[in-house]
Amino acid sequence: MKPVNWIMKNECQFTRLILFVVLIVGFAGRLFSQTYKSGPSDKDFAGYLFAYFKGNVVEDEAVCFAISTDGYNYRALNGNKPVLDSKVISSTGGVRDPHILRGEDGQSYYMVLTDMTSSKGWDSNRAMVLLKSRDLINWQHTVVNIQQRYKGQEDLKRVWAPQTIFDPAAQKYMVYWSMQHGNGPDIIYYAYANRDFTGFDSEPKILFRPKNGKSCIDGDIINKNGLFYLFYKTEGHGNGIKLALTDSLTSGKWIEQPGYKQQTRDAVEGSGVFKLNHSDKYILMYDVYGKGKYQFCESTDLDRFKVIDQNVKMDFHPRHGTIIPVSRTELKNLTARWGVPDGMELSVKKNSVLDGFYADPDVLYSNKTKKYYIYPTSDGFDGWGGYYFKTFSSTDLTKWTDEGVILDLKKDVSWGSRNAWAPTITEKKAKGNYKYYYYFTAAQKIGVAVSDIPTGPFKDSGKPLVDFKPEGIKGGQEIDPAVFTDPKSGKSYLYWGNGYLAVAELNKDMISLKANTTKVLTPDKTFREGCYVIYRKGTYYFLWSEDDTRSENYSVRYGTSKSPLGPIEIPENNLILQKDPSKGIYGTGHCSVLQVPGKDEWYIVYHRFNYPEGIHMGDAAGFNREVCIDPMYFDKEGNIVKVVPSH
Repeated sequence: MKPVNWIMKNECQFTRLILFVVLIVGFAGRLFSQTYKSGPSDKDFAGYLFAYFKGNVVEDEAVCFAISTDGYNYRALNGNKPVLDSKVISSTGGVRDPHILRGEDGQSYYMVLTDMTSSKGWDSNRAMVLLKSRDLINWQHTVVNIQQRYKGQEDLKRVWAPQTIFDPAAQKYMVYWSMQHGNGPDIIYYAYANRDFTGFDSEPKILFRPKNGKSCIDGDIINKNGLFYLFYKTEGHGNGIKLALTDSLTSGKWIEQPGYKQQTRDAVEGSGVFKLNHSDKYILMYDVYGKGKYQFCESTDLDRFKVIDQNVKMDFHPRHGTIIPVSRTELKNLTARWGVPDGMELSVKKNSVLDGFYADPDVLYSNKTKKYYIYPTSDGFDGWGGYYFKTFSSTDLTKWTDEGVILDLKKDVSWGSRNAWAPTITEKKAKGNYKYYYYFTAAQKIGVAVSDIPTGPFKDSGKPLVDFKPEGIKGGQEIDPAVFTDPKSGKSYLYWGNGYLAVAELNKDMISLKANTTKVLTPDKTFREGCYVIYRKGTYYFLWSEDDTRSENYSVRYGTSKSPLGPIEIPENNLILQKDPSKGIYGTGHCSVLQVPGKDEWYIVYHRFNYPEGIHMGDAAGFNREVCIDPMYFDKEGNIVKVVPSH
């Protein structure tokens, strides 16, 4: 027999080996098989939602919500009153242990609850509640009674603390929970949810049982780089939180870590782990139920934790709950329904219009769908390292819907897999059919992709459209395309350049340049990048960005011409969009312009430093930007009136 210290030493070595392999495999998987969804991603989260219940009396066995903007300070929504009626959604009249999860599609939310009221005894329940929502406010519910639904459950005593995780191997949502039968131990079981999240595809199976054969409850699993960390409570023999790891949820092969993870000698339960937004830190929280308080601990490796109670404040006393990250729009929707909590300040602003970090917006009105679309750079990646493009749609220029990824350089573009920047799009109609031509920057070259609908997906032409410098140009970059169709001639042109401005006529196929038409148009020394061209009342307007996008002085100027091919004349007072320090607005630039169909009504769409943090970020402000819209006006002489940037 091997000594205990030998076993522990080799188990730890095996754990490190698995971690190393999973990290490598996970990295390769992310590199070669990217998948994306609609809705916010990690870079776009602006706060947190805490789902919890309050206590052991019936009126407190209900779902409550709280919110936070920093992950440490939480305020209860709805005056700390339930957001769902337990009598309506449950079979017992009470619910406990809410676990909330954001769906993989970015548009759905799932919540599972213990269907139980403690007043009837700790061994009184046999059911759980499954809920699904599209907005975090309205929930569809189903009661799943394990004893009634499945055979062989006659001696089932209790069904506790269900949770949900997406299993990438099965491509399904797994619900897992603890059950006790007769005088046996509490064991963590699982079943895969059906497509509607109203029940299970199969009978419950054992997910995890400790090697010592003793009880385990309150399982909480988090996926970190392809490795699953299961935090669970030992029941009746230590009452602490332990950790087990696996790289396959249903394999039954778990590596149990020695020791306990809670940082207190008091009895605890209901652990939950979540990742802090824009950070490599994780929070392990648990219910110190004997003292009526929660404890928060911090870690970067999910192994060693330190108490951070001094940083945490709440205006409520939660019991067993869970936390998910939420976007600014989700925070606004939650507070619109249940009010902004007392003592909490949420910035209310008209701008930005897209949720999260985006930049270089190109705007389109589609005659096919009768909707507006914004096509931005996906920002929030260090050093402008984004590699996919999204689009957002609207019917009113106010509420914007994330339509998901339309082009992924790593999967869809063979000639350029990095630096997805500054796209532009145009709609063409021929023989009654619409086509959408999408010009984009990849690896400092310009490509074109085509789709039949404005939301894509778009198919790349297979090669760069612009990968050369115009004659006489030695510096700068071949980036920032802008497409313009002359309403007078019907000809289409592509403009581009950083450090210089070039133009070429597009052939009728819209995916190639007409030979010998490339021309340099650089208006003056203020030109940096981001050209955009519009036509109004016989005049062609050229707008461009001055300075560096990392500079607070990044701004927009314009010139005019009688032709889409120049020359460009510079009017007086041609600086039309710039920072406003009195409002905390900085780095306003790289614009496109929208004319409302059939009207002399115009809007400028641009990016700025994210508000209010951007000005304090240094160079990082230049790749953590947000998209804004403001009205743009012309005076009687046709000059563009200086734009007033709004919050």
